[in-house]
Amino acid sequence: MDPTTDTAGTTGDQGRARASLEALRAEISKAVVGQDPAVTGLVVALLCRGHVLLEGVPGVAKTLLVRALASALELDTKRVQFTPDLMPSDITGSLVYDARTAEFSFQPGPVFTNLLLADEINRTPPKTQSSLLEAMEERQVTVDGAPRPLPDPFLVAATQNPVEYEGTYPLPEAQLDRFLLKLTIPLPSRQDEIDVLTRHAEGFNPRDLHAAGVRPVAGPADLEAARAAVAKTAISPEITAYVVDICRATRESPSLSLGVSPRGATALLATSRAWAWLTGRDYVIPDDVKALALPTLRHRVQLRPEAEMEGVTADSVINSVLAHVPVPR
Repeated sequence: MDPTTDTAGTTGDQGRARASLEALRAEISKAVVGQDPAVTGLVVALLCRGHVLLEGVPGVAKTLLVRALASALELDTKRVQFTPDLMPSDITGSLVYDARTAEFSFQPGPVFTNLLLADEINRTPPKTQSSLLEAMEERQVTVDGAPRPLPDPFLVAATQNPVEYEGTYPLPEAQLDRFLLKLTIPLPSRQDEIDVLTRHAEGFNPRDLHAAGVRPVAGPADLEAARAAVAKTAISPEITAYVVDICRATRESPSLSLGVSPRGATALLATSRAWAWLTGRDYVIPDDVKALALPTLRHRVQLRPEAEMEGVTADSVINSVLAHVPVPR
């Protein structure tokens, strides 16, 4: 089947939505070089109403990637630098006393946005980390007993550094499970790095995306049409069983002390569905499941200490599971 054919929806809006989301890669590449998988992962998360954990060493454009995505999608974005002294109210907002009216009024925090960049989330204590849990799961913030809904779309893109753990507070399994995807941002290839330096030599300013030529190519309406089309993407009973078998196999792996939960299985089904639609199909195939298995599941498993000492990684365990679970025909 021709992947450019619009089979996921019956309206022109859905076709335009797919074309607009496909155009994101080209638009974001004006600011970020060689990170197409991460761009795709962020779009998948938006389609699934999920959140993303970005992991990479400093200087690989994690922050720039989120800012460029927000500009290309015409979405509001805010950035919070997570530090040990950050308080929950610094994120969610708080009640402020107004002496003129003798009343308390709510001042919303930076979480009231479309794309929240939680920079170095593992540098703040668990109390502050947990302030995001209600926002991520319920899409609301409760202050003084009153729930306040967050904008739609709403996505948390949290970053963390994989090589520096001194003075950090590792995210507990319960919070990691709230993230739909964990995307690893690799160091660029030699040619990509040459391209980056060439752009900077020619005057590229990463703080001025408008000057870099990044323009909105999609908006909330396109995203809503795309979500409606993704919801209609067909999933056969065989594919559902395949997802379940993969997740159950992780629970039986001798290298893992914690396998994928049913929430993880639901997440894998959702991301596979979104990826199928993005590639131009109105049905899910096993290759869609395989393509999204690593980013959807790698943060939902826990290695046994002895396996970790032997150099086993979560990715290698999941790849082994994919190689051994029978693929439906």
